[in-house]
Amino acid sequence: MDSAKYLAAIDSLCARDLTAADGESDAYRSGPGYRIESLEVSHGTRTGDATLRMAAVADFYALKSSIARQLDDRWGRKQPLWGMGTLKLRCERGEEIPEPWNTTSIVTDDLDLWQPPGSDRWIALGVGYRDETDEVHVLAVASDIDPV
Repeated sequence: MDSAKYLAAIDSLCARDLTAADGESDAYRSGPGYRIESLEVSHGTRTGDATLRMAAVADFYALKSSIARQLDDRWGRKQPLWGMGTLKLRCERGEEIPEPWNTTSIVTDDLDLWQPPGSDRWIALGVGYRDETDEVHVLAVASDIDPV
């Protein structure tokens, strides 16, 4: 995908009805009030050479940063980078974290987060790589559920 396609996918997430899980197979994960989509996915990094996997992670972080700059230009500066450490700790202590924030805290280390002007929706970007049995993903999240 090129830049225009990534932004079009994010625009689609902004406009999408999130009131119920739609069951579409193209979602990374979805449910009432949220949808996570993979904007880009690696191939062949779930097994094998860890060096190749980490190179893909670095490339995907660069891609995420590029998309984030374009969203900053569009919507204004994002919220400060949101590290997932606190959510992971809260989850380990038994606190229930709502979706999509629970999933993103498991698969990413941090998220870029925006609330587009005039919208109650939250949009986030992250690099999902913590699950070594899965490929590396650049994830776009749309949620009507406030980040916790």
